[in-house]
Parts: sequence; C-alpha cells; structure tokens
Amino acid sequence: MRAVSRRFLSPALFLAGMIAGTAITLPAAAQMGQPRMQAALGHLNAAYAELQAASPDKGGYRLKAMSDVQDAIANVRRGVRWANRH
Repeated sequence: MRAVSRRFLSPALFLAGMIAGTAITLPAAAQMGQPRMQAALGHLNAAYAELQAASPDKGGYRLKAMSDVQDAIANVRRGVRWANRH
C-alpha cells in the first residue's frame, strides 16, 4: 500500500507544484514579456515539488537543495521586478 501511495504522491505533488507555480508566476512574468523567466519559475516550482516528494533520508542534502531552490525562486522574482522597473 505504501509503494502505491508513493507512486501516486510524487506525480500528484509534481502536478500540484506546476499548477501552483504557474498560477503564481505566470501572470507576473507573462505580463512583463519575460517568457524565459516565467519558464524558469515553472521549472523551479516543479523541482521544489519533486524534492518535497523525495524520501527524506539524504544526509541533509535534500533540505539544502529545497532551500537553494527557494532562494533561486526568490532571485528570479527579484530579477523580474528589477527588469520591470528599468
């Protein structure tokens, strides 16, 4: 039962991350004419969802990667805001 749940959970979280990431980032980046930044945000959100779905025993590297992805998302958003002002 647990294996079936994990097989379902990973794609479900991936899809949820893609939908949430797109819903959050699509309007901002698309309105600004920045399709590459929009795509990057979608990929980063999908990566974060996959990391969340991964098994937790990775010697702390999974959590570090999750933190790095969150930092990358924040930096892309900052870049979009900067570009929109200049």
